[in-house]
Amino acid sequence: MLSETESDFTKARNKAFINELQHFLNPEETKMISFKQIKSLLKPQNQTYIGMKTIPISKIVGSEGRYKDFDNQFFPKSSFLKERWEHVDEAVIKDIILPPIRVYELGGLYFVRDGNHRVSVAKSKGVEFIDADIISLQTEIKLSPVRTLQGMIKQIISWEKKNFYFETNFGDITDFWCLDFSLPGQYDIIYQHILTHKYFINQGITEEIPLEEAIISWYSLVYLPVVKTIEKYKIKKYVKATESDLYVWIITFWDDLKHKIGDDVELDTIVKDISQEYRAKPFRKIRNAIGRIILKKKISRL
Repeated sequence: MLSETESDFTKARNKAFINELQHFLNPEETKMISFKQIKSLLKPQNQTYIGMKTIPISKIVGSEGRYKDFDNQFFPKSSFLKERWEHVDEAVIKDIILPPIRVYELGGLYFVRDGNHRVSVAKSKGVEFIDADIISLQTEIKLSPVRTLQGMIKQIISWEKKNFYFETNFGDITDFWCLDFSLPGQYDIIYQHILTHKYFINQGITEEIPLEEAIISWYSLVYLPVVKTIEKYKIKKYVKATESDLYVWIITFWDDLKHKIGDDVELDTIVKDISQEYRAKPFRKIRNAIGRIILKKKISRL
C-alpha cells in the first residue's frame, strides 16, 4: 500500500501526464515559462529587493532554473523528482514550517528562484498563498497570469502596440490601425525606420520636418509600396505572418542584399524571388535560402 506522500506524488505526476495528453498536438502549451526568456523580452532596467511577502500561487507562472522539470501547472514531469518532492510533502503533512520560497517579480507575476518543489506540493494540495522572498525587476508592462510562453508574448506585443500608437499618434496620423506583429520588439524597429526616413528627408532641407510629417511620408512612400509588392506576389498565401512581419523581414533582407551586391537590387525582384522560391514552404524556411538568393544575384551580375 502506498504511503501518503507516495500517493500525493503519484497524483501530481498523473496530473502532469494528463496535461500532456490533453495537449499532445501542441506540446509547447504544457511547458513552463522560463524566466530568462521573459526577462530577455521585457528587458527590465533595474531590480529592487522587496523582502518577504505572502503571494498568490496563481501568479507564480515560471521558474528561473527548473522550468524543464515541471509542467506549466507546476506538476512534476519526471519520477526523478519523487524523493525531493515527497520530503517537502511530508513536511507539509507534519505541519513543519518551511522557509519561504525565493522569487523574481516581473510585470506583476512571479518566477521561482528557489522552492519549485514547495510550489509544486502547495499547488497539488490546492493551497492558494505562499510566503516568498521577493526581488522585483522594474518594467512598465503589467502582465496577466497565463501559463504559456505564447500567451505571454501576445500580452507583450499588445502592450508594445498600444505604447507605440500612443507615443507616436501613428493611428490618428495615418488612419491605419493594423500595424500588427507576431514577435515582440518589432515596433521599436518600425520607430527606427521612421526616424531614419526622417533623417534622410532632413538632409535635403534647411528646416527639420516634424515627426508627424515623417510618419506620413514613411507610411506612404516606404511601407505601403512594400505591402503592395507583397500583395502583388501573394506571399501571405504561402507564409504564416502578418503583412507588417513581412515588411520588416523583407526590408531587412533587402538592405542586407544591397550592402552585399549593390544598391541597384530592386524590391520587386526580391519579393518575386521569395514568392517563387517559397511558394509551398512554411515561413520559417524563408531565411534558410537567403544564401542561395544572394548567390543567384551575384552570378547574374557576372
